[in-house]
Amino acid sequence: MGGTPAAPQAASVDVPLDRDVFLRRLLRELAGTLQEVVGIEEASGYISVVGAAIGEHIDSAYRRALAVERLSREQVATVLVDLKRRIEGDFFVLEETEDRIVLGNRACPFGEFVHGRPSLCMMTSNVFGHIAAQNLGYAAVELERTIARGDPGCRIVVHLRPSPDVAPEAREYFRRDGRSD
Repeated sequence: MGGTPAAPQAASVDVPLDRDVFLRRLLRELAGTLQEVVGIEEASGYISVVGAAIGEHIDSAYRRALAVERLSREQVATVLVDLKRRIEGDFFVLEETEDRIVLGNRACPFGEFVHGRPSLCMMTSNVFGHIAAQNLGYAAVELERTIARGDPGCRIVVHLRPSPDVAPEAREYFRRDGRSD
């Protein structure tokens, strides 16, 4: 019985697939489908809803872990960097003042799957905006540069007070109880 060599078993071949790659590809394809079907603006809106819910969960988890009712501005900046670190982003604070927190980023948590999917940046905008607004009363998030749009890194400005300096395309967030103290 000569003949053909046995085919390799599926489990023994090198296929770049694990849960992380699968989930990032799934999100990329969902975002891409939304962008194609309803446009980038509407797709961003849908992803914003998900980002707000995720922001709420993350904010509650950090406040509970830090045993505080509200995070200070310094804690908000630290939490924004830390949450991205935990999901393999590489965010860092460029500037922190009473009026704004400016963050840079060298690596997107979505990895290469974010390229061409700017609607996925609404996750960052909404998570950052929700956390800042819930704790500090107000936020307007400006996505000045993003890896998704082809920039080599991200530059995110989280404005902490309404101001004429806020770009018109920035998204505003308010504390749910309506107070902005």
